[in-house]
Amino acid sequence: MPPDALDLPISTRAKLVLAVEGLHSPGTERAVETTLAKLPGVSAKASFESKTVQVEFDRTSCAIPEIVRRLDALGLRLRGDHLSPISVGTPSKTATSSSRLHRLSKLARQHHQLSMALLGGLLVLAAFFVHIFHGPRALRLGLIIPAYFLTGWFTFKDTAKTLWELRFDIDVLMFAAAFGAASLGHYEEGGLLLFLFALGGAGEEMAMDRARQAIQSLARLAPETAHVRAADGSEQLVRVKDLKVGDQVVVRPFDRVPADGKVISGASAIDQSPITGESIPAEKAPGSPVFAATINGEGLLLVGVTKLASESTLAKIVKMVEAAQASKSPTQLFTDKVERFYVPLVLLATAALIVLPPLCGAGLWAKWFYRAMAFLTGASPCALAIGTPAAVLSGIARAARGGVLMKGGVHLENLGRVRAIAFDKTGTLTRGRPDLTDIVPLDGMTDHEALTLAAAVEKDSSHPLAQAIVVEAQSRQCPEAMAEQVQQVPAQGMRAIVDGRAVTVGKLSMSPSDAPGVAEASQIIERLAAQGKTTVVLSINGRPRAVLALADQPRPNAPDMLRRLRKLGIDRTIMLTGDHAPVAAAVAAKLGIDEFHADLLPEDKVECVKQLRQKYGRVAMVGDGVNDAPAMAHATVGIAMGGAGTDVALETADIALMADDLGKLPEAIGLSRFSRTIITQNLVIALGVIIVLAPIAALGGTSLGLAVLFHEGSTVVVVLNSLRMLVWKEK
Repeated sequence: MPPDALDLPISTRAKLVLAVEGLHSPGTERAVETTLAKLPGVSAKASFESKTVQVEFDRTSCAIPEIVRRLDALGLRLRGDHLSPISVGTPSKTATSSSRLHRLSKLARQHHQLSMALLGGLLVLAAFFVHIFHGPRALRLGLIIPAYFLTGWFTFKDTAKTLWELRFDIDVLMFAAAFGAASLGHYEEGGLLLFLFALGGAGEEMAMDRARQAIQSLARLAPETAHVRAADGSEQLVRVKDLKVGDQVVVRPFDRVPADGKVISGASAIDQSPITGESIPAEKAPGSPVFAATINGEGLLLVGVTKLASESTLAKIVKMVEAAQASKSPTQLFTDKVERFYVPLVLLATAALIVLPPLCGAGLWAKWFYRAMAFLTGASPCALAIGTPAAVLSGIARAARGGVLMKGGVHLENLGRVRAIAFDKTGTLTRGRPDLTDIVPLDGMTDHEALTLAAAVEKDSSHPLAQAIVVEAQSRQCPEAMAEQVQQVPAQGMRAIVDGRAVTVGKLSMSPSDAPGVAEASQIIERLAAQGKTTVVLSINGRPRAVLALADQPRPNAPDMLRRLRKLGIDRTIMLTGDHAPVAAAVAAKLGIDEFHADLLPEDKVECVKQLRQKYGRVAMVGDGVNDAPAMAHATVGIAMGGAGTDVALETADIALMADDLGKLPEAIGLSRFSRTIITQNLVIALGVIIVLAPIAALGGTSLGLAVLFHEGSTVVVVLNSLRMLVWKEK
């Protein structure tokens, strides 16, 4: 990015992700990035794997048409399904038809390339048989010339573009090797190289497209139309992109929800797996949030629209995943740097191998030229260039399908490297709301009677403790008692008349200090407080008759989640909370957290994360994405809970667990570690083939044909190995 771009006001900056055709090789990425960087205030990241260009620009100094014009000059064409801040949303019928036509034409081109490669391969095979049986030379050439055209056409086009831009990449190496072999009369070996290179290219493109489609299919989940209910009760069919905030849409049984909103009336179970990855449908009632593209169950719902189609959770996921595809992992950045210097080095070594040995009297020029072509083939880094991005793309696609949004390859890799994980307590390890845990009756009162009276007094209170008592009374089916003259006593509690008795629910100080039972209630309060619980006292006519304890309970799956993390090799789990130490100690002991830090302000959490990074190196921070944002920003990886429910979580975290489900965390770490394994395997395969094959070929230990087979075979192997990410399952 130009230095002056860093000083621009944030409001003038815009980001755009463009889906393009014409990124024919990893080398093309650098040409795109360099060309766009020449525009004022523009920086770009191109991705050959995802076929996208992520552009950040200043609206005041550069317009979108100029960016598109520069892309056109490079031979890149915008696809009909390209994404931008003004185009993301539910596509119209015309746009959808255009997208379908694009996919059909793309599929046709892939099959066309594959068909040409296969036909050319048959001609190469026929020419080989003519050659070994000493057939007519004219027949041999009559077969090999069209074979070269069929198998080398796409390679020739890519090579021509690359050379026109004064660059050297893998296509140049392959084309030079093939025609170098042909110049020596080894037509069949040169044809075999072009055939396998074309076949591998077609197969790689189809395989990579499978990973891309796994992500792009998200954008096609939302319906195109919605049934809007008017004020007079009539219904009108409108396009989803035309929905406005406040519109009321009717969602019929088994239909997809057209927009983000809240249920106005009706009840149903909704399959939220397209957004959150949850396997069990979520029950929805009036006031419950719903998300676009989720699938309604058997109930009829009336939903009030709360977000435009372009601002829905689904649209944001698609935009962020597209941006994640365009970003590069640390390993990929490393291989890109290696390739940038490696390709010219291979060309120089090839030239030296052709010229120097004959000049030194070590053999004929033809012999060393042939060896140089075999060396050129074996040393070409095709598998090295494609192995890491293929794995990253597949990993991001698999994570998104499982309800885990990863905002780039760097986070996919880093998550697998963390050794310690810090958790926020409230709303992350715990439910985030108090539950009634204990009822200790005094003076012969029963649990049932104490809960009935307390619920009667607290019924209309909005305090979380009061609501917890009322919910528990309802779950235990306690009878409803009528409370009269209900009053709130500031900082103390509530008082009312129930069945002619003066009833108070709150602090012990609401009862006279010399009242019977006060001393006993005080001892019970001390015991429960030591367990990290909050207490309220039910008193009748000034006399304590029961002590009720409440606490923010751990999530039911939190212990299992922590056990799974230990099995994955996480060295340390830490809880960071602003709550008091006794409460934090009780939760940590119940869950088996290794250590906890209590009474923390947001800046204290940041300091704790910094200390953890000094001790453990790489640390993840899991929070709700709001008050934990500073700590998450300082962690190696920031992970937000419940990304589907809050915009802040989506925007602040490196990784968002779309469902409010801690069980997704071990899955995400397991997937990340599997991706690192795949990336390592791909690097070993790619580098191993080069290290073994290139020297042997240079010394004449293998033919050009075998070099071709091993080289192209390794490329196909790393792509197929990367696609294992799409079917990964946690053990």
